[in-house]
This record gives sequence, C-alpha cells and structure tokens, in this order.
Amino acid sequence: MEILPAIDLKDGQAVRLTKGLMQSAKIYSNEPWEVAKKFEEMGSHWVHLVDLNGAFAGEPKNLEQIEKIRQKCHLKLELGGGIRDEETIRRYVDLGIDRIILGSIALKNPSFVKEMAQKYRIVVGIDAIDGYVAVEGWAEKSTMKATDLAKAFADAGVEAIICTDVGRDGMLSGVNVDFTLSIADASGIATIASGGLKNLDDIVALQETQKVSGVIVGKAFYEGTLDLPKAFDFLAKNVL
Repeated sequence: MEILPAIDLKDGQAVRLTKGLMQSAKIYSNEPWEVAKKFEEMGSHWVHLVDLNGAFAGEPKNLEQIEKIRQKCHLKLELGGGIRDEETIRRYVDLGIDRIILGSIALKNPSFVKEMAQKYRIVVGIDAIDGYVAVEGWAEKSTMKATDLAKAFADAGVEAIICTDVGRDGMLSGVNVDFTLSIADASGIATIASGGLKNLDDIVALQETQKVSGVIVGKAFYEGTLDLPKAFDFLAKNVL
C-alpha cells in the first residue's frame, strides 16, 4: 500500500479545506514546492496534487506552482482539478506530471475518460456525498451512486480509482474503510482511500484489508495527528 501525501493548491498557496468548502481554506505554505520537498525527504514516492481553483474554473489555475514542484522535486506526481480535455492532459504530461486524475468528467463523459486511459496514465477520482457522486469541486451531488460509477471503469484501463468521502474530508474523523472497500469491490482495480485520515490506526486498518492500494494523507500531516515518517516506516516493515 502506498501513502500519497497531498498538496492542495489555492491562489498559489498550499492549503487544506474542510469538506471541500473553499471558504474553509487554511493556508499552510506560500511555497508549495517546499512542502513537496519535505515529503520527498520523509521517504514519499508520490505527491497528490489538486488545483482547487482549477476544479471550479474547469481549467489550470496554479500552473506556476505545479511547474515549480516538478522542477524542484524528484517525486512521482499525480494531479487533478478541472482537467476536462485532452489538450490540458497533454500539457500536464509534457510538464512531467506522472498521472492525471479525472473527476467530474468521469461522470459526465465516461467514454472520454476511457479513451484517454488508452493514451495516458489516468486515475479516476470518485468523490461521494452520502454514497452519491459529487461533482464540480464537490459543489453539487449527482444522482449516481459512487459504486455504480466505479463499476463503469472496471475494464477501462485506468490505473486506479481515488475515492473520497467528502463528509469526512479534512475532519480528521477517521477514514471510511467500508466505503473504500465498496469501491474496490465494484471496480476490481487499484483503489486509493481519501478523506478523513487521522492517524496510524487508519493506515493499519486499510492495510489489513489487503484490498486497498493507497491512501491520501492531507490534514493529518499538516495538523500533526500523523507522524508521516513513522507511517512510511510501518508500511515498509508490514508488507502483507
């Protein structure tokens, strides 16, 4: 199982939101690349990047910071937030982003996502409110169940699904293991848990399922409820 520390970008800064609400943004750094470098030094292989402004605008909005992170760090980078067309995907891939997260577009145009998965390293982001898919930067709840959307990408060639329980995101209330497993079972592909992770107990619980391929770590690191180097060490020593 892989730990993917997260950097959410808003107005060029590294922030964390609560339940995806932009007005809840808490700034943690004016130089997001320095945060990425810190993750690299702690032993991370990946960083999970989200362009929050882009998620609402439907186009890249934190390009300068994304470029800086790519230039100054040797980590693998996955990036999401407002990516709606192949031109944007190609732009990010040319920039050196390792894989692209497609969220809202996965619900609105699944055939586009499947087509892109044949050309690029694509991850589908499924964000859910009460089990139903949330779209447009989590501003809206759709009528589709998250598990049904996961099923639609079962044999589509996407690398993974990142599933977020929006109600827990940024709450430090514990990761939703059951929801994560429901997505993994529905899709049959690598599934990454997101939303609510608090401490090492959450990582242990996900690891023990032997069905979860990764977990996004956000506020737990920034607020100090998770010792990240200790978490990396735990996974290195407990490969199931």
